[in-house]
Amino acid sequence: DLRGNVLGFGGRIISDSPLPSGKKPAKYLNTSNTPVFDKGRNLFSLNLAKKSNERRMILCEGYMDVISVYQAGIPNIVATLGTAFTENQAKLLSKYCDEILLCYDSDEAGKAATRRAIEIINSIGAKARVIEMKDAKDPDEYIRTNGAQMFKNLMDEAPSSSEYLIKNARKNFNLDSEDGKIGYVSKAVESLVNIRDSIEVDAYIKKIAKESKISVDA
Repeated sequence: DLRGNVLGFGGRIISDSPLPSGKKPAKYLNTSNTPVFDKGRNLFSLNLAKKSNERRMILCEGYMDVISVYQAGIPNIVATLGTAFTENQAKLLSKYCDEILLCYDSDEAGKAATRRAIEIINSIGAKARVIEMKDAKDPDEYIRTNGAQMFKNLMDEAPSSSEYLIKNARKNFNLDSEDGKIGYVSKAVESLVNIRDSIEVDAYIKKIAKESKISVDA
């Protein structure tokens, strides 16, 4: 917990070999929920991350990511406890930072989890950015391949959550066609719905309008 008391345990499998029954073993095994170990209300390593004096916190998927990044000299990192990111966790984390840097795996599941986390962070009025790792599936692999300084560079270059969503929406549409423009605008505007900062919304609406050549009013 925040004071460093042990609440529960999480174990990650070392080998992917089938069990004697032939079934594939679970990747993680965690302590079940108890009165003190509520997975949706706690974050792994927040007791250490809050001491970093950083005003931004990295949120990743698993314990091993936290351990790897922490060993590389970057202490302001936490992980969820084997469950999806919750509103309670977002509120807890936002107490200790001005920005949450999302750093989920680069596969489709990780991208989907990133989108869900952005929705939750926006809904509580907090700010998020997204660390984009090319040619690496997770922070551990990226740091092993490219080093800690390159990872820090990614932190500094991380686009805002709105920019990330709009950029990804654009990839799926051909803006040379009318249907593509309409599809892009519809998808891009969806990403702005939960943002409470009207100045930010206004800025991105103008950006979308310029890219699509569809009026701001529309």
